[in-house]
Amino acid sequence: MAQCARCGGELEERFRFCPWCAQPQRKKIVEFFSPHPRDAGKALRITRYLTEDPHIRFSVWNESGVAEGAVSLDEREAGRVARFLRPVTRQASLLDVARRAAGRRRPRTRSRTGECR
Repeated sequence: MAQCARCGGELEERFRFCPWCAQPQRKKIVEFFSPHPRDAGKALRITRYLTEDPHIRFSVWNESGVAEGAVSLDEREAGRVARFLRPVTRQASLLDVARRAAGRRRPRTRSRTGECR
């Protein structure tokens, strides 16, 4: 069993944070992402460094386990990447907003007799 440097609590080596005081136990957090089928054999590795100079590093790995390229971003630029990767949603038109404000989800339709419903 390992010990937290901050509080002295016991924790397993695999823990990223101390369960007792939340102190980071690693200087980095790593996550791998699977590629699109056309890029089979590669992987995207994103590393968040929890050091005095925090940054996020993106690297592309090949099937041999070798990094083919990498770039580091500061926290602000990484936030921009996160916003860019959010799912695209259709912006509501002004008419849609007005309908929602009026409590109607669909526009009124006219019946064959010409009455609004």
